[in-house]
Amino acid sequence: MAQCVQSVQEFVQDSFVPMVAVLCSDEAERLTRKNKLNFAELLRPFCRLTSEGHLRDPNNQLQVVKNLRICVTKLVPGAAPQSSGAAGPPPAVALGPGQRRRLNRVVLSCQPQEGAVSTAVAAGDYDLTFNATTPWFEAYRESFLQSMPASDHEFLNHYLACLLAVSSSEAVPVEQFVKLSQEQHRIQHSGDYATPKWFIPNTLKYYVLLHDVSRGDEQRAEAAYEDMKQRYGPQGCYLLKINSRTLPAEQNEQIPDPWSQYLHRNHPQISQDRDDDDDDDDDDDHHPAVSSSTEENGVIAAEDHRSADTGAEGGRPDAVSDPAEKGAGEAEGPTEARGACLTLTDHDRIRQFVQEFTFRGLLPHIEKNIRQLNEQLVSRKGLSRSLFTATKKWFGGGKAPEKSVSEPKSTGGLLYSPEAPELQIRKMADLCFLVQHYELAYSCYHTAKKDFLSDQAMLYAAGALEMAAVSAFLQAGAARPYPAHYMDTAIQTYRDVCRNTALAERCALLSAEILKSQGKYSEAATLLIKMTSEDSDLRSALLLEQAAHCFMNMRARMLRKFAFHMILAGHRFSKAGQKRHALRCYCQAMQVYKGRSWSLAEDHINFTVGRQSFTLGQPEKAVQAFKQILTNDSRQTATQQGAFLREYLYVYKTVISRSGLSLPHLPLPFIHSAATRVYFGHERRLAEGEKQAATHVSLDQEYDAEQASVWRELEEQLVAAANRGPVPANFQPSQCYLNRQTDNLRHPLAVVEEPMLVEVMFRNPLKVPLALSRLSLLWKLARDGHDAAEDDAEELVGKRDALERETTQSDDLVTTETILDFHLAPEETKMARLRLLPHKTGCLSITGVVYNLAAASSPDTPDDDGNVSAPDRARVVRRSPDAWRAPPLAGMQKAETVVVDGKQDLKIRGPRLNHTKEDKMFVRYGPDRRLEPIITSPMPLMEVFFLQFPTALLCGEIRKAYVEFCNVSGVSLCGLRVASTHPDFFTFGSPSASTPVTPLSPASAENCSAYKTLASAPGSGAARETLVSADDFGPVSNVVDVPVGGALEPGQSTQLPLWLRGPDQEGVHEINFLFYYESPEKGTEISHRVVRHSVFICASRSLSIQASACFSAVPPQRGPDRDGGALVFVDVENINTSEAGVREFHVVQVSSSSQHWSLNKCINPAKEKDCKVSSRERAKLCFRATPCEPPQATSDDKEMLTFADVNLGNERIVSSATPCGDFFFRCRRTSESRRGNAGSSGSRTPSCSRNLSEDTRKDPLHMGNRCNQLDLNIIVIWKAYVVEDNKQLILEGQLHVALQAVGKEATSLTPKQEAQEMVLLKFKSDPPPPAAPPSAQLSRLVKSNLHYSETYAHDFAHNSVCVVPVCLVLSNCFWTDVDVTVDLRHKTGSSESGECACCFAWVGQSRYTLALCPRETRRLQLRACFLAPGVYNINTHAVSAAPARRERDDDAARAEVAQHGAGPALVVITDSNQ
Repeated sequence: MAQCVQSVQEFVQDSFVPMVAVLCSDEAERLTRKNKLNFAELLRPFCRLTSEGHLRDPNNQLQVVKNLRICVTKLVPGAAPQSSGAAGPPPAVALGPGQRRRLNRVVLSCQPQEGAVSTAVAAGDYDLTFNATTPWFEAYRESFLQSMPASDHEFLNHYLACLLAVSSSEAVPVEQFVKLSQEQHRIQHSGDYATPKWFIPNTLKYYVLLHDVSRGDEQRAEAAYEDMKQRYGPQGCYLLKINSRTLPAEQNEQIPDPWSQYLHRNHPQISQDRDDDDDDDDDDDHHPAVSSSTEENGVIAAEDHRSADTGAEGGRPDAVSDPAEKGAGEAEGPTEARGACLTLTDHDRIRQFVQEFTFRGLLPHIEKNIRQLNEQLVSRKGLSRSLFTATKKWFGGGKAPEKSVSEPKSTGGLLYSPEAPELQIRKMADLCFLVQHYELAYSCYHTAKKDFLSDQAMLYAAGALEMAAVSAFLQAGAARPYPAHYMDTAIQTYRDVCRNTALAERCALLSAEILKSQGKYSEAATLLIKMTSEDSDLRSALLLEQAAHCFMNMRARMLRKFAFHMILAGHRFSKAGQKRHALRCYCQAMQVYKGRSWSLAEDHINFTVGRQSFTLGQPEKAVQAFKQILTNDSRQTATQQGAFLREYLYVYKTVISRSGLSLPHLPLPFIHSAATRVYFGHERRLAEGEKQAATHVSLDQEYDAEQASVWRELEEQLVAAANRGPVPANFQPSQCYLNRQTDNLRHPLAVVEEPMLVEVMFRNPLKVPLALSRLSLLWKLARDGHDAAEDDAEELVGKRDALERETTQSDDLVTTETILDFHLAPEETKMARLRLLPHKTGCLSITGVVYNLAAASSPDTPDDDGNVSAPDRARVVRRSPDAWRAPPLAGMQKAETVVVDGKQDLKIRGPRLNHTKEDKMFVRYGPDRRLEPIITSPMPLMEVFFLQFPTALLCGEIRKAYVEFCNVSGVSLCGLRVASTHPDFFTFGSPSASTPVTPLSPASAENCSAYKTLASAPGSGAARETLVSADDFGPVSNVVDVPVGGALEPGQSTQLPLWLRGPDQEGVHEINFLFYYESPEKGTEISHRVVRHSVFICASRSLSIQASACFSAVPPQRGPDRDGGALVFVDVENINTSEAGVREFHVVQVSSSSQHWSLNKCINPAKEKDCKVSSRERAKLCFRATPCEPPQATSDDKEMLTFADVNLGNERIVSSATPCGDFFFRCRRTSESRRGNAGSSGSRTPSCSRNLSEDTRKDPLHMGNRCNQLDLNIIVIWKAYVVEDNKQLILEGQLHVALQAVGKEATSLTPKQEAQEMVLLKFKSDPPPPAAPPSAQLSRLVKSNLHYSETYAHDFAHNSVCVVPVCLVLSNCFWTDVDVTVDLRHKTGSSESGECACCFAWVGQSRYTLALCPRETRRLQLRACFLAPGVYNINTHAVSAAPARRERDDDAARAEVAQHGAGPALVVITDSNQ
């Protein structure tokens, strides 16, 4: 139970006190009414004695009475019921309906104070705050115990004495005393009155003479008092002087008012007549008398003040004798103070009077009666039980053995006569209990209990058990434990046998308080819970609340039981009409259930709290409670949530109407602020006919961090190219699309007169649809040059009317677009795109969204989008009949659609900071300024369109498309550039190279070749060569200047051809274009703007080209028909799988590009010029390549390349023109960057060789590589014919093969990158590798050929030695000096030499050393000597060569390498005589 102000001993003692009646004359009553009090009320604050009293028990032992309190009430008799003539059971002790209503008002008037001290309890991970004390329960308990009607089975509530008060102003006061004494005797003994009840027949009468000091005659009063003492004795009368104050109290004078704390307690004692008048009313437990805050605050105070002085039903009447006089007193003014005519001296006199009455009158009277009763009982103590039973009738009339016909024996229907010995024992026990002689009282109760149980008088037995247990508990220092089983038996008997709930409740209240004092909270809680029933909601609520506090006060706190019983108490409080107490209980229980996944319990509590708060006139709290139901993830059904939503909207609308807020905050739907996305600029236009707009950026695209880094790199390249230098340090990439993953630390830049699109994510957490209407953004704009000039859209929204909200609202600052209808399906997450159009520059801040919220009715047939149709939306909202089984709130009886107008803020938290030490130690977040753009001055705006842009190409296929640039702004643009992730995919054509004529329109370009084509006679001889500078095709960069011919003026557009080439690798390729443009005005906040375009190209396989080369054995010749050089073999394979209807490819031309070599002619044995390759076929082409003449040195040192075209058909495609030359150079740069080594990649140009170090120059390996280097690029141009839609289309394309060196095969297919193998770490350096032998490439420095007569006839008979002249031709194949050594003494070890001849020798000089200049040919005249006819191989000489020796070269650096010789040189020697 909760903590109480009183201790348990004080509480029990104050529950049973001596009862004293008051009977006053009319003049005495008028005298006390001067103080707004009757005589009983006048004495009430002074009824607790501050001094100890004494009396002697029957054993003559002195008994001390401490802290005694008496109860003085006005005597108001009640009519006795008409007797039926038969003996019946004692009247039932029960509370009438009127008394129950007063108890209800007592609890209602005692509410917890606002800001009262609460108790904080920490149990585990729970932190609870609740009221440790429950004054409303104490007030109820006190009022309940005081309102207990008197019963015949006990005497605790019977009057022991009667005060007779007469005024000294009476003519003959003694006569008035006689009248009052006779009146008291008539009330007690006539039998006409059932109430009040009297303790003993000889009631103590105490005579009080009231004297008005301010007006009365003191001498006359003294004389009357002396007469009274002569008549009644000095201990039976008293002169009380009051009203000493002669002047009215001043306004600022503090008058003590000890009556307020007693009279403000609502003691609902009323007369029987008043109860009878109220019997027609309904019971408060089922139909509460108070159900609104108006009744709670206004009606109760007046009614309680009026009823405080009315009589009680039997027990403790506490009212005035004349209700009319009470009403007259009230009419004087409720604000007048009580006791206004009394001084502090009068207070002391009253206190002294009460003490004198108690010590000199009441206690001696009680002591006398205890002795008398004890003597009567002791005289019968020695008799046997049978004799004692037999003489009961002789002693006291005995008991009436008859029982009620309708009641069984065990119902307590036995009726004792007033003089029965059992009742005498009980009477003695009660007297001892009232004067705190608990030991004797316990003995008497215990004895009476046995007698009552023996007689089966269960009501009497239960009363004796109850008081025996209380007496045992109150015995000071007694070894006897508290007999809790006595109380349990008494409660069960009262409730189940006697059907008397009031007595059972009193017993339970006493026992629970005693158990609590002993720390037995579990037993106390069990006892209180058992006392709950359906007959009284107020009692059940209070007991359940106390049981909950018991669970909280246990050593091991039972928090969930506390919360559960608080909810039960709140429910019963609500049924009893105690709305405030119900609200308090639910709020305290919520602390336990909140955030513990008890979602259904939370919903129930929040719903009830919302209902109660609204009923009590606290709509703000109701809104918060309903908000919790709707915002938490609820497991309620859709019907239940719909009821919650409708009541919430109604309450919310009520709050808005009372507070006057124009735009309050709404909790629904949820807004995921972090997912807000912002787009700056116009939305991308869709395709217009054949035009395809650039994809750019839109909110429909998902953000990709990798793609963002790619776009950033491209933009950096464009900015660097525009600045002709590095990227500026303050460079920031263009951001027209912002989300949670972008960098939002800086204010984004937006352009005036360009829209902003804000995408807000809404989520409906409910299972019912939500209808949003008139949805728009809230913003404020800080104008440039205006100090603190803010135009807040919230004010604008608050002022606009319904007509203005139906259309797009516009003003001079920002145009705000409004979404008229926005529906959210149950549990749906949906995006809303809201638009703003700024008209002024400045700093714009988007603060939130504003909308109307309503509960959308569930449609029978939703539309295609799942939204509610217009007729369904217009349907009225019907309340769910089973929503918590609660009626609708006041004002919602008529089903109607409730719409509230409100807003939600867009507050985005930035990323967590982790830069400094403080950031890492504390949780700090940076700003997120995606909703705070800076509106800048006008900027150019360009749109890009593509025409005839393909989506699928063959590998290497050339296709011509068109691109259109449109300036749609009011500002001219310039500096148009483009960068791409695949620079080899497209070209605009070279500005200086010859470009084919562009058709006027894309339609006129149908079936036109993308190449520059010239007519050529079939079978024309040598290739056509063209000398081209690489600089003619643009600088080596990924940034391309778009040739628009200057600036684009506002509204101007231009169209340019765009050649495309299919990627060399099959598959789907994502190709990104980034177009860059600027404003002619410099110094603007936005330096440039970009347009993005992404395209996916599906590349299919076409041809596979493999090329290889070898040096020709024929020495090089000079002249136009020179032979020698190298042979180039080109293998063409059709690897297409008949995709796109392509079955056959035609190789129409093979071109070459190199600084040193060029294709000369095709030397295929088959003279077929047209090379056709069907599916899975392969063709081999052989070409002769010859060295190019070195270009003449120029001052600018340009890289010059020779293009040679060998056409295999009737047309010659100029490979050095656009687009063939453009794609060649772009692919060449791509392949060079892919190889990652500029020195070993395309073209070992002289400029490159000049940059080599001397050490590298004299490296034999390097020199060998130079000698074996070919650096020949092959361009294979093909055509394919496709029939599509009954039209023949010509597909054409080109493939590139780079031959780097002789003997090394090259292919057009891009090699696949293999995963790099894991390499083990080495912690110890390996020994240096041995010197590598000279490369085999040095063995081809010099070509050697023997020229001789293959058949020679000689007359061996005439001359035995045959000498044959042989010419040795040595040719230097490279552009370097070579030192050659010819050794004729070399003997070959081949088997061929042994088979051909054995007698052969060279005659003359056997070793030659000579130097060959670049491309020089030298002849040596040799002679061979033969001794016999036969076939001889004269190729036995050895040729070794090395690069020419220079100064500072050591011998090791010029070690000669044996050269590859020609094949066997056979000569036939015959004998001419044979």
